[in-house]
Amino acid sequence: MNNLNKRIINNIAIVNSETPIITDSQSAIDLMMTVLHYDNINRLVINKQAIIKDFFIISTSIAGDILQKFINYQVKLAIYGDFSKYTSKPLKDFMLECNKGENIFFVDNEESAIDKLSK
Repeated sequence: MNNLNKRIINNIAIVNSETPIITDSQSAIDLMMTVLHYDNINRLVINKQAIIKDFFIISTSIAGDILQKFINYQVKLAIYGDFSKYTSKPLKDFMLECNKGENIFFVDNEESAIDKLSK
């Protein structure tokens, strides 16, 4: 997990990386276990650059696989970044449905991500 910047705010782990640290289900689990075990925190904010680009192509099923791990381990997640360049209707629908729930959120900025997980 090179280029990883992690800090804690309001009992929420904030992770930023310039390169993907979540590339598959196992890397997502590794990150969750690090946060759960070392920090005893079950809420995570991550920037979109820290996630493999194929995550945002719904047909790959990567997003569903990874996010299911967060649900299974009861870790709430907020992903922030500029999602405006994505034009895929299935992706937009997926993000909209996630945002209606209580566990996974897609937001524009870190402040909004922290706010979502603070509720």
